[in-house]
Amino acid sequence: MGTRRQSREWVLQLLFQADLNPMPPEETLKYFWMEREKADPPARKFAEKLFLGTMERKSEIDSTMRKYVKNWSIERMGVVDRNVLRMALHELLHRNDIPPVVTINEAVDLAKFFSNSESGRFVNGILDRVRKDLHRPQRTVGGEAANAPG
Repeated sequence: MGTRRQSREWVLQLLFQADLNPMPPEETLKYFWMEREKADPPARKFAEKLFLGTMERKSEIDSTMRKYVKNWSIERMGVVDRNVLRMALHELLHRNDIPPVVTINEAVDLAKFFSNSESGRFVNGILDRVRKDLHRPQRTVGGEAANAPG
């Protein structure tokens, strides 16, 4: 399993835990890592940045989510779906180092694995609408596509 894939699974677990048992993010991380002492350092670093960034912007992310979820409140969503979307929206909106198509693919896979196949379609539909409103390259990071031919 790729380092970032493992990191995203950890972030989903962290967000799930933070959603059901609110405490300061640093405390959530402390208890989480106690059970994973041998975690790969690069994977752990990526997970922490993604988790803390998502938590820091949670109200903004939830507000964005509300704009794209039609006829459904985020409070009624499954906890897994809601947190997969939070993590993915943070990546789409604030992580130009990750191509949007990668973010969406990973989010759909996580939703299917940790929830169900319907969740995968639900997550894909919302993230695809957000992707269409992004003003950055879809298949490359940051500004790379701006310098690419054609």
